[in-house]
Amino acid sequence: MIVDMPATTTGEVTKRLVQLRESNGVTTMGRVLTLVVCTLDSSEAEDAIDAANDASREHPCRVVVLARCDRDAPTRLDAQIRVGGDAGAAEVIVLRLRGELVNHESSVVIPFLLPDTPVVAWWPRGAPEFPSKDSVGRLATRRITDATFAADPQATIKGRLASYASGDTDLAWSRITYWRALLAAALDEPPFEPVESVLVSGLRDEPALDMLAGWLAGRLGCPVVRRSGALRVEVHRASAAIALERPQTGRTATLTRTGEPDQRIALARRETRDCLAEELRRLDADEIYAEALAGIEKVSYE
Repeated sequence: MIVDMPATTTGEVTKRLVQLRESNGVTTMGRVLTLVVCTLDSSEAEDAIDAANDASREHPCRVVVLARCDRDAPTRLDAQIRVGGDAGAAEVIVLRLRGELVNHESSVVIPFLLPDTPVVAWWPRGAPEFPSKDSVGRLATRRITDATFAADPQATIKGRLASYASGDTDLAWSRITYWRALLAAALDEPPFEPVESVLVSGLRDEPALDMLAGWLAGRLGCPVVRRSGALRVEVHRASAAIALERPQTGRTATLTRTGEPDQRIALARRETRDCLAEELRRLDADEIYAEALAGIEKVSYE
């Protein structure tokens, strides 16, 4: 069910939510968090809603979407409520802000925060330089950004360390979860020698690879080189080497180890909805993410 409420107020939207609950049995019981999605404009809101709906099947939640519209238009709030089949396992409230309301996002969103549940803020694009100091970010215990869609992804992910606060994370980090798991498992097999060097290559504008290089530099304490080229990670020991590579647009990777037959492994690029669902599984500080950000400063770029 989709209910449109043009030129409305937060009070009217709240009343309509109560009415829907009473007349259709819609309930907030079982909602484990409030996910606030801050979008740059209305055109990007639908993709974010689709990802949030999919993630809500694992994490039932209330999704509040703030869509910034024309700042120079007359001040106005247009709302839309989505429940039932149009909202996955969530309860979606889309708030389109015009005029002066664009500068007061936190005031608009506060009436819709579920009581006694965590708040997670997500910026699919255009995240603030300091998420924890943003008006919406200050309401959240967890703040999710995505450097992938920034104007300069590499510079953006490198800058995340300076703005890092407990509770921050970036979807570029969760996009390499399976890569990290495969490399960790391969390194946990003989020969148990120190790693001497690592090469991470791939697209320059893929911040997930910068995160991977930073994680390896921080964890292994060896020289790590980041280079543009084919999508590949090489780990060198004194008597053996490990390589994990995949075509840029492929779904299957090849794991090569000295003296062992090659392995073919399913390793497709992770969708935003999967990364978002992973980040919603934890609401505490991600220390390993912070270490990987710090590790980027140890990486040599070619």
